Amino acid sequence: MQPRNMSMSGVVDLAAVKAAQEAKAKAEQARAQAAREGGTGAISPADLVIDVDEAGFERDVLQRSAEVPVVIDFWAEWCEPCKQLSPVLERLAVEYNGRFLLAKVDVDANQMLMQQFGIQGIPAVFAVVAGQALPLFQGAAGEAQIRQTLDQLVQVGEQRFGLTGLTVDPEAVPGGAPAAAPEQPAGPYDGLLEAAVQALDSGDLSGAVQAYKNVLNEDPGNEEAKLGLAQAELLQRVQGVDPQQVRRDAADKPADVQAQIAAADLDLVGGHVEDAFGRLIETVRRTVGDDRDTVRMRLLELFEVVGPDDPRVIAARRALARALF
Repeated sequence: MQPRNMSMSGVVDLAAVKAAQEAKAKAEQARAQAAREGGTGAISPADLVIDVDEAGFERDVLQRSAEVPVVIDFWAEWCEPCKQLSPVLERLAVEYNGRFLLAKVDVDANQMLMQQFGIQGIPAVFAVVAGQALPLFQGAAGEAQIRQTLDQLVQVGEQRFGLTGLTVDPEAVPGGAPAAAPEQPAGPYDGLLEAAVQALDSGDLSGAVQAYKNVLNEDPGNEEAKLGLAQAELLQRVQGVDPQQVRRDAADKPADVQAQIAAADLDLVGGHVEDAFGRLIETVRRTVGDDRDTVRMRLLELFEVVGPDDPRVIAARRALARALF
């Protein structure tokens, strides 16, 4: 199975707009609580890799994700690709020195977790940041690819959620000094992408849209910029609208294409992905000609927001094909 990557910068944009301040507050509270208890909060490198089951998932993953990004490695003893991937993730967890926590989940013993994450095959790697689950990749992946994804994850945790990671006891590290992840060379468009992220975080949606377009003008195939642009444009469309009025219009005017499109935008921003897709697919069924094409194009834009490899997008594409043909 080929690895399936998700751009961390794009994936979190919508959630970050609503949850960043709350997540930062939780992280600060956790650090303050540790200080009040008289401890430094330092852990040993061995504690950066933990085994997690269904009973401890909320405590060990969801609650810890308010302090540090938690990477989840879904594996099984019989899975040969897992035996290649898991040691790499474990080594990188120590090398990154507390910037993320690795949680290992044996799918044979934790079938419910596997179902809840919608996993079709293993190895599968997810992350949880401030309580939000994000798919990273599925299948075997090269170390360079893994590092790039982890770097994006760490950056998202630090810049948008205030998650500065865990403190590792330097005396527990061989040589008495904490390990540090090697710096990765900056890409040619990192500055422009960072400008887009900063614009989003400050609420300058027009600036974010332009920054992503600047990247795409130079590199039309840049996936991070495509995803970021789709999300920034979505946020721009819903900015300042009256949600109650939009939903009244959609309910009162089922044949009104623009009313259904506006409601689908709100559905997606609110996290109701299947509702957004289902609304527009049903509108495609009821329309013809230019109206149908308008709805179809908006639906394709929303697919870009969620990501082409998301199972909900894959299912919606099949439903759209049935509606069209």
